[in-house]
Amino acid sequence: MNKKIIAVIPARSGSKGLKNKNIKHLNGHPLLAWSISACRKTKLIDYVLVSSDSKKYAKIAKKYNAEVPFLRPKNISKGSSTNYEMINHVLLELNKIKIIPEIIVHINPTTPLRDPKVIDKAIKYFLRRKNKFHSLRSVHEMSETAYKTFKINDKKFLKPILKKVQFLDKVNMPRQNFKKTYAANGVVDIYSVAFIKKHKMLLGSKVIPFITPFTPEVDNIDDFKHLEYQVKKNKKFLRTIFR
Repeated sequence: MNKKIIAVIPARSGSKGLKNKNIKHLNGHPLLAWSISACRKTKLIDYVLVSSDSKKYAKIAKKYNAEVPFLRPKNISKGSSTNYEMINHVLLELNKIKIIPEIIVHINPTTPLRDPKVIDKAIKYFLRRKNKFHSLRSVHEMSETAYKTFKINDKKFLKPILKKVQFLDKVNMPRQNFKKTYAANGVVDIYSVAFIKKHKMLLGSKVIPFITPFTPEVDNIDDFKHLEYQVKKNKKFLRTIFR
């Protein structure tokens, strides 16, 4: 089948930080549904697939018109399992049903507030540069540069993250003295299938940054409450995703 650009939405069960967070209802819809609906409203994605180890999650995904042609094995659905294991399983199973994609668009269900137009923009951005780069990852600027952060050493002392900096005074300067740093936010990551098959990895060393505004992710109940507040403020966005 001619499905060149495939969205893959991972939705394993068994989350510990917030139980069943991928199907927790946000303004009347499971969190997973927000990502499915955003992908289905894009112009460039050919096929929207949910990778889950749960029959219950699969049923919900299908209700929102995602494809779930197979379940993910439990041994690669653990908290310690990698995205590469998940994507590699997807590619192997798709091959069995004669779907050979060229591009994988990785959509994280715990980052539900994304505009379909932003997904399309990221895909176009990647396609124009795919011969020069291995992958694309969405990021936003960190409010506090990572150069000013710390770790706690074996002696229980605060130490700068930068190994070459010995004294905390060096990182206690105004943030304007440091370079900007960025955090991955799960809005959209894009991988080349050819690169994955050749190198057995997803991102590689040449990753295009796709910079977005700050985008909230759900890891715990406080994150979820913040999302509920954001959605209530933005009824127009809600209508964009579900209508």
